[in-house]
Amino acid sequence: MSTVTLPAEFTLPRRHRSDTSHPVRWVWQHAVRYWYILLMLFVGALGNAALAAVVPVLTGDAFNAMLAPHPDTSVLLPLALIIGGSQIIRGVLQLGRNFGAELMAQKVERDIRDELYLSLLGKSMTFHNLQPVGDTMARATNDVREVNYMFSPGVNLVVGSFLFLVMPFFFVEQYSPWLVLTPAIFAVAYFISLIWYLRTMSPITDEVRGSFGEMNTHLSEVLDGVEIMKGAAQETSETERFVINARRVRDAFVRQGDLEARFIPNLLLGLAYAGGLVHALMLFRAGTITLGAVVAYFGILRMLEFPTFSSSFAYTQISLGISGARRIIELINRETNLDQNADGFVGSMRGEIEFRNVCFEYNEGEKILEDITFKVKPGQTVAIVGQTGAGKTSLVKLINRTYDAPCGEVLVDGVAVRDWNLAALRSQISMIEQDIFLFSRSIADNIAFGKPGVTRDVVEAAARSAQADEFIQTFENGYDTVIGERGVTLSGGQRQRLALARAFLTDPRILILDDSTSAIDSATEDKIQRAIAAAAKGRTTILITHRLSQIRWADLIIVLRKGRIAAIGSHDELMKTSEAYSRIFRE
Repeated sequence: MSTVTLPAEFTLPRRHRSDTSHPVRWVWQHAVRYWYILLMLFVGALGNAALAAVVPVLTGDAFNAMLAPHPDTSVLLPLALIIGGSQIIRGVLQLGRNFGAELMAQKVERDIRDELYLSLLGKSMTFHNLQPVGDTMARATNDVREVNYMFSPGVNLVVGSFLFLVMPFFFVEQYSPWLVLTPAIFAVAYFISLIWYLRTMSPITDEVRGSFGEMNTHLSEVLDGVEIMKGAAQETSETERFVINARRVRDAFVRQGDLEARFIPNLLLGLAYAGGLVHALMLFRAGTITLGAVVAYFGILRMLEFPTFSSSFAYTQISLGISGARRIIELINRETNLDQNADGFVGSMRGEIEFRNVCFEYNEGEKILEDITFKVKPGQTVAIVGQTGAGKTSLVKLINRTYDAPCGEVLVDGVAVRDWNLAALRSQISMIEQDIFLFSRSIADNIAFGKPGVTRDVVEAAARSAQADEFIQTFENGYDTVIGERGVTLSGGQRQRLALARAFLTDPRILILDDSTSAIDSATEDKIQRAIAAAAKGRTTILITHRLSQIRWADLIIVLRKGRIAAIGSHDELMKTSEAYSRIFRE
């Protein structure tokens, strides 16, 4: 057996495994990998908070020195130098805290983008058919970015504000144990109001992220279908739809802002200032503390401003980050119902195809195909014909496991496709659909997409075999010409020939052409016909087509009608025995 070097589609290798059962646990697992950055962040925040408390303490000492019966001005210069030096050190530590938070945010964002991207590549086509592209893009860009903001400034401010909140407990006790009362009451009320705030904010931030995803979905659909929208003169109605979606996003942000404006700790801070100052003055009048202690105490109380004013923004950012993480892991956890079968069969393919009593449905109870049974020998050319909606495309997509059949068996070379290693199966099957997808890259890169790293000579040889070299050479930059997204700068026939060239390069054992010449003129069809004839030599070829010229030279013709095989045989046989087949020619 040969070895397969291509990556498996549904369980791509990941650098790390993470628990996606809960958004907070998932984000924490990404963050804890960089524990040394977390340590740098915490040390910087701790030093910053401690040195911030030094200023009011030394200011109080200066007051006491100047209010003494014999003022000692000699202490002022040393105190000023200590304050200045401590704040320089504090600035360095604050820089370390901010740098650590930003570095952590960027690293976590990168890891989450990697994990989400690998997950999306590993999802089945069923998932991608049902999941709106716009919503996926919103999650992969904005929601991931919200997780970044969750760390910087979110976690950065939360850690810093928490340490500012606890510093009074360490510094005011030196003046009087009773002075701890005000910061203690404030801290208890602060955390109670914070718990209420986060519980109230969570559904609002979920709505913010969800409404943004819906707006993005609509925007993506309109841009993808802009030609149809303009052709039907529906600009006004689509604008109205977008305004409705944008209004939902605006309303969600307004509710978020309204809750932030009613942040209760803002009121608690004013009460703490008033109560703390009155309490300190009462102790001063009782002779328990000095006036310098009152000044220092009030300066230390002012440290509560940072956790109060920063926490509404910081915790909102935390809530938005958790909402974003919840939406990301919901996407990651979405089942695909397909797996790569890494230990499956990886042999070289001959091209024999067999369907045994196969059925298929997109939605439960709605059969697209039913009781499909036939066999194709290696090297045969098979034409599948039938009316629109008969299930032709669905049938061929069961061969390479784009979809899995819920009943019956699809076999390639006598091995059920489920038992094949997915990479081995798909690397030897090439499908060219009617709607050819080309990337916004050079022509050479598009041809070599299925086999990156090949030489230019090999690319040009594939293009010549696909009758594409002639038109490529007419471009100013030849094979280096960058084509527009989806190949919009090329004609239908040119796109088809590039797709054939791509197929030639991968040298598949099974080639599937899904109505690939339905929208081209007769002159172009003749060139493509020659390319298809060349492509069919030595490999099993399946044609979904309405072109009689292609149907005639097929070795086997399968007529589908309402998801069932209405007739099967050669052209001459079916013309004599099948009313459904002969009707196609009469029409």
